[in-house]
Amino acid sequence: MADITRRLGWRHLRGAPTAHVRHHRSGKLVHDGPGLSFWFRSLSAALSEVPVDDRELAMTFHARTVDFQDVTVQATVTYRISDPAVAAARLDFSIDPDTGVWRSAPLEQLATLLTETAQQHALDVLARTSLSSALVDGVTAVRERVAAGLAAEPRLPSTGIEIVAVRVVALRPEPEVERALRTPAREQIQQEADRATYERRAVAVERERTIAENELASKIELARREEQLVEQRGTNTRREAEENAAADKVRAEAEASRSVRLAEAEATRAVKLAEAEASKQVRLGDAEAQRTERLAQAEAARTVRLAEAEAARSVQLARAEAEAAREVGEARAQAQAAWLRVHGDVDVATLHALTGTRLAENLPHIDSVTISPDVLTGLLSRLGGGERE
Repeated sequence: MADITRRLGWRHLRGAPTAHVRHHRSGKLVHDGPGLSFWFRSLSAALSEVPVDDRELAMTFHARTVDFQDVTVQATVTYRISDPAVAAARLDFSIDPDTGVWRSAPLEQLATLLTETAQQHALDVLARTSLSSALVDGVTAVRERVAAGLAAEPRLPSTGIEIVAVRVVALRPEPEVERALRTPAREQIQQEADRATYERRAVAVERERTIAENELASKIELARREEQLVEQRGTNTRREAEENAAADKVRAEAEASRSVRLAEAEATRAVKLAEAEASKQVRLGDAEAQRTERLAQAEAARTVRLAEAEAARSVQLARAEAEAAREVGEARAQAQAAWLRVHGDVDVATLHALTGTRLAENLPHIDSVTISPDVLTGLLSRLGGGERE
């Protein structure tokens, strides 16, 4: 795509080396060629940009063989526009003078033309070919037929198009048919593999038989040598037992002698320890008896002193309590006598009131008192009679 810039009402176009630009002004060709760069006015200019580089067109289509089998063809066509003037006259390669973008889709028109032409020739050659032949030689036949058909197509030169190369990438049947065609080859390969496996197993069995025979001969030789080894081991064991018996006898005699000496020494030591222990126990008994006697004497003296002190204290306490009781009794007698002297001249009602007061002071706590009408009437009557008297 051309690069167009704006400057004060003018436009500047800068083309690429692979783009052929044609500039018409008032119906006259002003600029024509690849990689141009020029100034123009958008209101009077008609611009066309034709790519002249090689282009790849990939196509995929389906075809049917003579035995009515569907195959998929994948091909690629390489082309280029060899005559830009003719191509610009036959197809719309005009570009916008402000943005440089094609006004239409000329390359899509070329792709449709090439695809349909190549597909027509490929379908023609595959329609007369069986599926097996198509899978074997179909790629070459289709490529040659498509290349020849595109080269002989009169519309392509008249449009300025040149075919550079034709490649057929793949020619594949349907997946089910392809799997069915692969089955015989797979079976043959499997048979070859099985035959190789059987031959390998036969060779392995023969080698195992040879190995088993060698192992049997080795076992026979080993058994013979093992018999000799057992005889030699018996002789060695017998000799070793005799030597061990002699050694055990010497060892037992030495152990018995040692045990006797140890027993005698242990008895002597035990007697000495018993005598020392008896002497020690006697000394400890004497010391303990003396200590016990001293403790008993000290405890008896202490008990006597404590008893004397407690007796003296008890006597003093008894005397003090007796004196206090005597004094309290005298004070109470004096207070009673004074109380009697004071209340001797008081009337009976006052005594009753004092008695009630003293009684109320010594009564327990009473939450509530219920007075019946009979009691209240008697009290009121007594109070009235007292007042009259």
